[in-house]
Amino acid sequence: MIELKTHKEIEEMKPAGRFVGGILRELRETTKVGTNLLEIDEFVHKKIVDRKGATSCYVDYAPDFGTGPFAHYICTSVNDAVLHGVPYDYNLKDGDLVSLDLAINVDGWVADSAISFVVGEHQDPSDLRIIKCTEEALAAGIDAARAGNRLGDVSHAIGDVAREYGYPINLDFGGHGVGHIMHGDPHVPNDGKAHHGYKLREGLVIAIEPWFCKSTDDIYQDPKDGWTLKSEDGSRGAHSEHTIAITEHGPEILTVRD
Repeated sequence: MIELKTHKEIEEMKPAGRFVGGILRELRETTKVGTNLLEIDEFVHKKIVDRKGATSCYVDYAPDFGTGPFAHYICTSVNDAVLHGVPYDYNLKDGDLVSLDLAINVDGWVADSAISFVVGEHQDPSDLRIIKCTEEALAAGIDAARAGNRLGDVSHAIGDVAREYGYPINLDFGGHGVGHIMHGDPHVPNDGKAHHGYKLREGLVIAIEPWFCKSTDDIYQDPKDGWTLKSEDGSRGAHSEHTIAITEHGPEILTVRD
């Protein structure tokens, strides 16, 4: 069921959005060559423990697309891993492409956001290009998320950017409604038909999350952890996400990172 939030409820969601955005900003600044993925996970764990009213949306999360409950506080996807990456004992290397996806509940409200970046000095232009694509697709999707438009307008705007860059598009995983739970209605595919679908209304809060792999839209679940989604051909991927609210003044980003 699609739920619309009141102005008061959207205001109540903002602390969660700022908290998630702030953590991702700190991680972007501090993650470097040699950083261990488990250190990132522990950093987030400590932030949650220290924040009154905050709880992880990931620990013990067990949807049908994962194998057993997720046991960490953040998703860390590296190189050919693009979604749901399970943190493990790995020190980042020069040139690694890292995607961090984080959802936290603060005082009963969830915020969800993701960033991608390359660590070190040797930054492959093709890695920077796909990251830029996801960021531009996210901006386009947000701009289309206006009352009176259709959900298909958001999806089509995302897909248009990916097509312009020449990247294939997977429709199995995408954006979603956000509120008291992390994954709610509606599903927000990363491509769609303009002027079709659910009519967007003020009070709708959704996570928009373009993710693409360089040369395939086929992904598989890593059998070693039962969660991490990787590209079928080994090509690298990137992922960008914000939680946004549709208001009378247009879309408002709740997971601000400034």
